[in-house]
Amino acid sequence: MSYEELVIAVEDIEADIQSDDNHKFEEAKRILSEGDSTQNSDLYCRIALALCKHLGNKDANELLKYAEVAQQLALKDNSKIQLAHSFRFSGVANALLGDSVKAIDNLFESLGLFDSCREDSGVSAVSNNLGNVYSMLGNFPHALEYYQKALSIDGRLGNKRTMAGTISNIGVIYFNLANYPLALEYFQQALAINEDLGNKLWAANNLGNMGNAYYSLSENNLSQEYLLKAYDLHHEINNEHGMAAILNSLGTMYSQMEDYLPSLEYFHRSLAIEEKLGDKLGIARCIGNIGDIYAVPDFELFNPQKAEEYLLKAIHLFSDLGSKHEQAIYCRYIALFYKRVERWKDSLEQYEKFHELFAEVQSEESHRKAYQLENNRKIEEAERDRQVKLARFQEQEKILHNILPSQIADRMVSGEKTIADTHENVSVFFSDIVDFTTLSQQISAVELVGLLNGLFTQFDQLARKHGLEKIKTIGDAYMAVCGAPSPYANHAERTALFALEVAKMMKEYHTDSVGKISVRIGLHFGSVVAGIIGENKFAYDMWGDAVNTASRMESHGEAGKIHVSEAFRNALISTSLSELPIQFIPRGEMDIKGKGMMRTYFLENL
Repeated sequence: MSYEELVIAVEDIEADIQSDDNHKFEEAKRILSEGDSTQNSDLYCRIALALCKHLGNKDANELLKYAEVAQQLALKDNSKIQLAHSFRFSGVANALLGDSVKAIDNLFESLGLFDSCREDSGVSAVSNNLGNVYSMLGNFPHALEYYQKALSIDGRLGNKRTMAGTISNIGVIYFNLANYPLALEYFQQALAINEDLGNKLWAANNLGNMGNAYYSLSENNLSQEYLLKAYDLHHEINNEHGMAAILNSLGTMYSQMEDYLPSLEYFHRSLAIEEKLGDKLGIARCIGNIGDIYAVPDFELFNPQKAEEYLLKAIHLFSDLGSKHEQAIYCRYIALFYKRVERWKDSLEQYEKFHELFAEVQSEESHRKAYQLENNRKIEEAERDRQVKLARFQEQEKILHNILPSQIADRMVSGEKTIADTHENVSVFFSDIVDFTTLSQQISAVELVGLLNGLFTQFDQLARKHGLEKIKTIGDAYMAVCGAPSPYANHAERTALFALEVAKMMKEYHTDSVGKISVRIGLHFGSVVAGIIGENKFAYDMWGDAVNTASRMESHGEAGKIHVSEAFRNALISTSLSELPIQFIPRGEMDIKGKGMMRTYFLENL
């Protein structure tokens, strides 16, 4: 496959991979397995990530497999964004596989990469994933922290769809904390957004959650109203899993109200759907609930034979599924039933089975809690390490922004290794202190450093005011540029105003240690090459004729004056955005070292 054909195939896969067309999924797998990923690793990484998106939560092992493939390809291509996506998918996969420690490690790797690339949508998605993992671990404070972080970002970006999901997740947290009024507030907010977006599936889930919350508050009328609304919406979009769940909730509500006839009807309707779907756990629950209804002596359809048949069948199904907790519950139910009908031996046998299962469940629960505590300890330990690393990274980033132009620092943080740019139209400023060598011999080292620091700090402030970028200081020389790395149409005007303000400041500049200080200033216009040099101690520097000529303008100038080339004068006249109160004093033609004869001027205020 040629490069052009591969590009078209990747774009086609990315466009359709999340559809239900399994053909596209198989095609993506084939291209990834048969292609030479040592070439065009960026494109093959995109295919692996597309496969991850298609898989979602469906197959954790496959998801982890393709996430790790994407990770290796992203490392080869040095793509921080792709690497961030691959770590996120690995985190989701490990969470589904029950390895929460590894999941959180993966997700924090992803979060750090997205954060460093200023990719807010990625930060939001990972924060939501972290909320889900912490929620699964029962660490609700941490879950809420990350859900709120995701919600804040999505609100700023205007991502209403993801906002609705996050708001709903927060509602579930408060439901699990038994704060049902607050849970209802969040479910209502999520419902309003989903209805506005026309997202009927999520709206139906919100309605179902509200129905369950009202049931927990013993508001049965409202519970029934919202559960029926949820059922109608699931029915409208033909979501049979949702329909079965709502019918089961309605059956449970009526059973608790001791209104057994509608309860039995809802359980039978739920069972019919679960059998059609082949959901064994759902089938077992419906059958057990039906058996428990038939076992009620006060119910007009009380039927001991059916009660025994359904309860024993449910116990058998739960046993096959390995669901000891629910098997124990229904062993207790049938033991109570046998007691009511005075089948003492059978009742005792089921009670013994119940206690045996209950002890196993308690033991497993103790092990699970111990494992969870150990997991939480490891997670908290890793969190502390991450916070230390993050603080160090932020400090390093701050230092980088202090020594480099902000745009260049951001490019380096985003992973760009080689930064080399050409800028065609810039104005270069050079200055140095007159008789600096003599001056430096008159004062101590501390005084000299203090003098230069105080002087150049004021230059820096004026440079920021006029939009110039300080490039470097060499001894007493100061170099700045306008038009790079940020382009300005009026770069010459800005540089002239900066130079005039520096000259004015220096006329009034006086120190206690050496008295009056003068500077020479040189300006030139032209093109430069700019880039980063060094691997450990970075420096942003510029090269080219414009730099050399500006330096010559300064060295051939006079104390207290601004010496400019004819090229700078012409650029200032042609690009100024306003009338400037300035004048150019011709110096005629001069022999400039290394340049030959040049026409130059002194720039002054009128």
